[in-house]
Amino acid sequence: MALSNQLVPGMTLSIDDQLFRVETCVKVTVPKGVPFMKAKLRNLETNAVVEKSFKLNQQIKDVALQEKPLEFLYLEGKDYLFLQIDNLEQILVPQDIIGNRANYLKEGVEVKASFYGTTIFAVELPQFLELMVAKVENTLTDSENGATKVGILETGATIEVPPFIEVGDIIKIDTKTDEYIQRM
Repeated sequence: MALSNQLVPGMTLSIDDQLFRVETCVKVTVPKGVPFMKAKLRNLETNAVVEKSFKLNQQIKDVALQEKPLEFLYLEGKDYLFLQIDNLEQILVPQDIIGNRANYLKEGVEVKASFYGTTIFAVELPQFLELMVAKVENTLTDSENGATKVGILETGATIEVPPFIEVGDIIKIDTKTDEYIQRM
């Protein structure tokens, strides 16, 4: 248990048997009234953002999500099959939890998963991955960083690459910004 005036962004709360991550929180003081805490909360199941107000020193139930390393195995139907590295159990992760991060998943990629009990709420890719270029479009475009062309990676992700990148090259990419970093 924690108090509402201890809210900080990133904290995970249990409210009415649902889990929420605190996105923002601020203490609101009014000239003629009681101060309170106002927070924006993201529902970890539906991804919807709601605003909620708490009285100062109100007890709230904070929970700790457990992070575990998983290794991607393959796509099974619409879900993604991972291997839990610490106990070698296989875990199916729904497509909506993976989202657009699926563009960078290939066999053997290790991710960090956030669990509450046996339920997975988030999957985080490593910031940098090395992937092979499967196809390039030879049309050059001008961007703020100079001339680029479109490269399609072995995983199906599409990113802008410099003109000297060819099919078969291994490149390092930033999965957070979808940007080319360097040729390996």
